[in-house]
Amino acid sequence: MMTITYEYEGALYVNLTNKCDCACVFCLRHNGHKGSIYADDLWLEHEPSRQEALDDLLSRDLSQYRELVFCGFGEPMFRWDDDAWLIDELRRRGVKLPPVRINTNGHANRFLGRDVTPELKGRVDVISISLNGSNEAEYTAVTQPSTGKQGWADMLDFTQKAARYVPEVVMTIVNKDKTAEDIAQCRALAERLGATLRVREYIPD
Repeated sequence: MMTITYEYEGALYVNLTNKCDCACVFCLRHNGHKGSIYADDLWLEHEPSRQEALDDLLSRDLSQYRELVFCGFGEPMFRWDDDAWLIDELRRRGVKLPPVRINTNGHANRFLGRDVTPELKGRVDVISISLNGSNEAEYTAVTQPSTGKQGWADMLDFTQKAARYVPEVVMTIVNKDKTAEDIAQCRALAERLGATLRVREYIPD
């Protein structure tokens, strides 16, 4: 049985894809893991259809969760059209949704071929974007986007645009090997783009 939704710290996470255009050095996917601290098996047998995902979500009492988070063992914005459909369909059915968050690398406008940030409005309450570095060189080395250095520019542009449409935009870094100065630079960059910075704890294997 594959894991489409899973619980963690009072939130419900939605795992719709294992596709990703990055190869982050700290990602558990590269170390032979099938899951994480969040769930045991996040590798999908197949990408769930909209209906499979909807049925899974409808089997839950969504009102009991503090957040509904699109985030799994891949980049959730690869399935943005389906994410948006699910959010809309649940609301159309009168389901009371908790705040909706998407965890993303910020490359969606590049790989989807259009600016999707206006489509976030009214659907997404919080968007969390992986910053992972205070400059282009560090970001590219840590995140290893398929587009190389272009990934840095795409991520910054996406963040700034998303801030026009999403009430809360957060940029995240992992605290591994980060100095106080590094963190201060990341915070200043996030604030310039209309976001706040969140420093995540590094989770070793």
